[in-house]
Amino acid sequence: MTLTGRVVYRDLETGVWVLEADDGTTYQLAGGDRHLKKDGHRIEAEGRVDKDVLTAAMVGPVFHVSSYRFV
Repeated sequence: MTLTGRVVYRDLETGVWVLEADDGTTYQLAGGDRHLKKDGHRIEAEGRVDKDVLTAAMVGPVFHVSSYRFV
């Protein structure tokens, strides 16, 4: 699956990185590397959504990033 949106840091619990996708959905980011975690940058990312996982942040489905590029 391919998603495009803005990477955002949310100060919840111990902090969480999310992707605010262009379709209005918020995904908790998993995977990627430290370069991905830049607050406010727009990306296009390939990966998979795991809707059956619960996290402490509870910000939305978890998106496992396999590759990305800045747009």
